[in-house]
Amino acid sequence: MNGKNINIPDADIERSMKSLELTKEEAIQMWLEDEGYLENEEQEALEKKAKDNRITATIHQASAKDPRKKTQKERVRKENPTKEMVIREIAALLPKFAEDIEVLNVGKLISFRIGDEKYEIDLKQKRKPKETAKK
Repeated sequence: MNGKNINIPDADIERSMKSLELTKEEAIQMWLEDEGYLENEEQEALEKKAKDNRITATIHQASAKDPRKKTQKERVRKENPTKEMVIREIAALLPKFAEDIEVLNVGKLISFRIGDEKYEIDLKQKRKPKETAKK
């Protein structure tokens, strides 16, 4: 081709012929186009269109983001007197056998130390199960 010898792998040609149901000439033509030895106007047009779309998509993504950050609302902790009572009672019992007792969250978390080991108690309240509708 143009004074050059090109070695085309037989396995590639056979695979193309088998999977795409091409003739040997069509498979060779496709391989040469894919490897850039021959130009295919349709393929060039599709590649140009894809590149243009990628650039356009990048531009749209860049302008779609709002530079202003949303201000997060301050969370208001929901009062739960039962959980607070449980944490208080547990914290009152701990000095009998633990040290460095800290209530990290009045309705949820206590940390303490027994000897060289540190522990945390994390109180979680389970939701009531949903009632199934009776027919």
